Amino acid sequence: QVKLEESGGGSVQTGGSLRLSCAASGDTSGLICLAWFRQNPGKEREGVGIIYHRGATILDPSVKGRFAISQNNAKDTMWLQMNNLKPEDSAMYYCAAGFEMDLCTLHRPQLLDSWGRGTQVTVSS
Repeated sequence: QVKLEESGGGSVQTGGSLRLSCAASGDTSGLICLAWFRQNPGKEREGVGIIYHRGATILDPSVKGRFAISQNNAKDTMWLQMNNLKPEDSAMYYCAAGFEMDLCTLHRPQLLDSWGRGTQVTVSS
């Protein structure tokens, strides 16, 4: 099992930027992917982006061109650079980890193994 901890959330105005971090600790040797999801109260958790252990990334179309995902060489820290933020980006952002390729998807968050507690992002107009 791996423990995940998000940080970097905050409040910004429309057009602003934030950089979220996700630190993984524990047995990370078998990690296949790290992913970002976001959720607002009463709504389903939605995928934002995912990075695989070999570096490939996938971003949801709603954030493509504004957000970028990266990770360190040890593959135990992931960042989400968020630029040109919009009010609709406001949500609690969660980091998740997957240990099997088939489970590393943005479309079925319930398949991922481990989750952080989240960090709040609020974008005001």
